[in-house]
Amino acid sequence: MSAALSGLLLLAALIGAPLFTIILGGAALGFWSSGIDLMVLPIELYRLTENTLLMALPLFTFAGYLLSESKTADRLVRLSEAALGWLPGGMVLISLLACAFFTMLTGGSGVTIVALGALLVPALKQAGYTDKFAIGLVTTSGSMGLLLPPAIPLILYGIVAQQMNVAVNIQDLFIAGLIPAFLMILSLWGYGLWSQRHQIIPLIPFNWRTLIKEAKNSKWELGIPLIVLGGLLSGWLVISDIAAITALYVLIVEVFIYKDVSLKALPRIATEAMKMVGGILLILGVALAFTNLLVDMEMPAKVFDWVKANIDSRWAFLLCLNIGLLALGAILDIFAALIIIVPLILPVALEYGIDPIHLGIIFVANMQIGYFTPPVGMNLFIASYRFKRPITELYRATIPMMFVLLFVVLVITYWPEMVLFLVR
Repeated sequence: MSAALSGLLLLAALIGAPLFTIILGGAALGFWSSGIDLMVLPIELYRLTENTLLMALPLFTFAGYLLSESKTADRLVRLSEAALGWLPGGMVLISLLACAFFTMLTGGSGVTIVALGALLVPALKQAGYTDKFAIGLVTTSGSMGLLLPPAIPLILYGIVAQQMNVAVNIQDLFIAGLIPAFLMILSLWGYGLWSQRHQIIPLIPFNWRTLIKEAKNSKWELGIPLIVLGGLLSGWLVISDIAAITALYVLIVEVFIYKDVSLKALPRIATEAMKMVGGILLILGVALAFTNLLVDMEMPAKVFDWVKANIDSRWAFLLCLNIGLLALGAILDIFAALIIIVPLILPVALEYGIDPIHLGIIFVANMQIGYFTPPVGMNLFIASYRFKRPITELYRATIPMMFVLLFVVLVITYWPEMVLFLVR
């Protein structure tokens, strides 16, 4: 009977059944086969509602959807150009910062490519950069902000870790992600300077009046990172407070000050945002039930015993972890990967003495590279559709930048003090 039900689950997965139904079915089958009452499933869902961090998830998501509907992207690009256009490779740095900032605010790398692609690719080509480099940079930069607060993947990692009784502070995760995120941005900027060294790139003369004008146009949106970072670094606010203030601030700014979003559009935007949150929470709830099953089956201990028998050192484990996460990032959405994989690798990483905050940064850093890892990275397909280019052309454009970021991930992995410096 169990074999037949397992076969049905596998068939459902192959024909594209929703992920949560596969996880829920696997958990139910496992509990039923072990003789455990299936009431444990709704109990796990209820246990999830007791986590106060959940309040931050819908609020930040709603704020991000509001910003993606507004003209924030246009204002950010113009401001960045006025501030940094005079630097060598200034347009590269502008593109990287604009994409990172927009992804940080909206929480979605695909949204960044769609929203900023039409602005940045023509601007890069007009500045003298090659077509291949421009498309590769925007495709790669689409996921650069996932380590910056208020990054939803880091919130989700913290929720999963806390449900496993591992003390992970979301504020610490946000602070720990700052240096790695900026190191990735600076590395791609340096690569851009080197790879385009033979191109004639005119610099944009610095003009105080233009900078002040664009800063005034964007002044309200520049307040968003100040609210988030100020709340985090001051210690006066918890993450749910910061999320509530940010959502209210963005609502007032985009609807009543800039008037980019109409009141009539708010129900639609809220509905779309909550659909995404609902999907994440549904997967999270059933995945926690599945995690409970794995714990009952002593699966983390078995995984650790296998790893310990086959991997001699902590450094080798970290290298294998990076390779595995990179592959997962190319085939799994980051939210699904966080929910499914973290419960398996977190106990093993703790046995090797790896700080859970450090592990969270390694995890998200790898997954954001996975977005554009051939052959099936999601951003590659979004960029192919957005720019109307063959997917193989996107491979050639992004692979050099992927190797640059892989080097940075190795630095993040093997230099934990750099990651945890600001936290400590």
